[in-house]
Amino acid sequence: MVSKLDDYLRFNEAALSLRSQRQQVLASNIANADTPNYKARDIDFASALASAVSKAPGASTGALATTSPQHQQAVASGNALADGTPLLYRQNAQGSADNNTVDMDVERNQFADNGVRYEASITMINHQIRNLMAALQGGQ
Repeated sequence: MVSKLDDYLRFNEAALSLRSQRQQVLASNIANADTPNYKARDIDFASALASAVSKAPGASTGALATTSPQHQQAVASGNALADGTPLLYRQNAQGSADNNTVDMDVERNQFADNGVRYEASITMINHQIRNLMAALQGGQ
């Protein structure tokens, strides 16, 4: 019974966790916008979510394939999130004098988009829990 409940909530739980971690990465990019030689980071959300949902609970996450020619696979062992999702480097569209690849317009847009999607994940989890509670209470 518990495993069926876990399966029912797994997708939105995984999405919420990844969104939270991505928000931290994007915030770090914004915080380092003026740091010379800082390279903007991000994750391949779709691949990371597919990997998180498909893996067995407690299994480690494998390396992700790049989905864009602008993404480069992280090389060092410390270049991953806590769950093993690799951080990719975002290539800048316009060069800068200090070799910083943070584009504030892109980062703000990604940060706001991720925040809205985080809120949507919370709303979906709330609806799932309400539906479970209604089923347990017999629809009263």
